[in-house]
Amino acid sequence: MMNTRRMIWVIALIFIMLTGCSSGINMTPPVEASSSDQQRVISTTVAVTQIMDALELDLVGIPKSYKELPKRYDGVTEIGNPMSPDMELVKSLNPTDVLSVTTLEYDLAPVFQNAGVGATFLDLTSVEKMNEAIKTLGNKYGQEKQAQAIVNKYNEKLAEIHKKIEGKPSPTVLILLGVPGSYLVATEQSYIGNLVKIAGGKNIVQGESVEYLASNTEYLQQANPDIILRAAHGMPEEVVKMFDKEFQKNDIWKHFDAVKNKRVYDLEERLFGTTGNLDVNEALDALMGMMYP
Repeated sequence: MMNTRRMIWVIALIFIMLTGCSSGINMTPPVEASSSDQQRVISTTVAVTQIMDALELDLVGIPKSYKELPKRYDGVTEIGNPMSPDMELVKSLNPTDVLSVTTLEYDLAPVFQNAGVGATFLDLTSVEKMNEAIKTLGNKYGQEKQAQAIVNKYNEKLAEIHKKIEGKPSPTVLILLGVPGSYLVATEQSYIGNLVKIAGGKNIVQGESVEYLASNTEYLQQANPDIILRAAHGMPEEVVKMFDKEFQKNDIWKHFDAVKNKRVYDLEERLFGTTGNLDVNEALDALMGMMYP
């Protein structure tokens, strides 16, 4: 089902276009900051930037993004897109730490290492792991109270969801992650896959260790999911049009029960990113409405 080379290429494309284990992995040890005055932290992704804002922490560098970033960082130096930050610009800011995500670790760890720049890769592939990352950052930068408040809010929502779905049958779900010109299938290891699992859905792709797989429509049709979720990234409007065209022109889709029963939903990019973000509660509410109408 999986074409590994194609999968890696498309995932890389996703993050080039997006300017949107443990909680962090230090491939190159960051310089220790002994006081708040000495902390010079760069965030390279939108989700991490939002988390740092919620922790009330300043940054010296932020990603370039078409998305609106927190006003706290107005005027802060933009260091390029998440997949390929401008390393000369990064080094010129003399950071004590650079924050990225584990999804990009394979590509970026050698880049930071070769540049002699300390980098921390935060695991945001699930709500639980994002909570761990938030607490780790809170402990590291003396913002434990803020971190715990964020985590408590999400834990309360998870308890609420668990109570609501208790005893209900689990709908089967296919998650498609689209970028202009192509799409992948999201597994339970992906962030959106994790949200679906929390909301009581059963991903039709089980037993995989990777976040995304190349699509095989015949295999997917045999699984015949109750629900199809379409996540559009990079250029959302263009990707939705691509999905619509694919579902109209490729005859196999009309045989899916989800299509017959009009249970195909497009996910809002703001809520359903490729990594965890602070819109967890709103995203779960939206999913619950789709899965238990």
